[in-house]
Amino acid sequence: MNSTDKIFTLPQLLEQLQLWRSQGQKIVFTNGCFDLLHLGHVDYLEKARQLGDKLVLGLNTDRSISSIKGPNRPLQDEMSRARVMASLLFVDAVVLFDDDTPLELIKAIQPDILVKGDDYAVAQIVGHEEVLKAGGEVKTVPLVTGYSTTNIVNKIENQLKQK
Repeated sequence: MNSTDKIFTLPQLLEQLQLWRSQGQKIVFTNGCFDLLHLGHVDYLEKARQLGDKLVLGLNTDRSISSIKGPNRPLQDEMSRARVMASLLFVDAVVLFDDDTPLELIKAIQPDILVKGDDYAVAQIVGHEEVLKAGGEVKTVPLVTGYSTTNIVNKIENQLKQK
């Protein structure tokens, strides 16, 4: 399987979800920018995938990342980020979304389990009401302390300033 085989448009994903659900698969959903893949991401996504049978990753588009994080982000374009994320064995599907939040995507996907890191309270997680109303679960998983893309970028910038 090629990593590109795991990158879906929303209509393609909805069709794939129908198939997985017909097989009794439990769908887990999470989202993020995943601008620079690091240990924190890998650990988080592994834990998220262990909560169900298939992990769907909603990936912010370049436009939505710039809107949220500022004009210097993302560091990598959306198709590069999508390919990297799709290459992970515990990610079953990647779908891009262009909104500032994944709410509309969550409504369309209707995951069995919505997951974010434990830096969020369940009540803060976008889509929690919709997932709970539909009979799904909302969970948080522990994050590895000290790992974030922002920390990595800051470290690189500081090292460049010292030269």
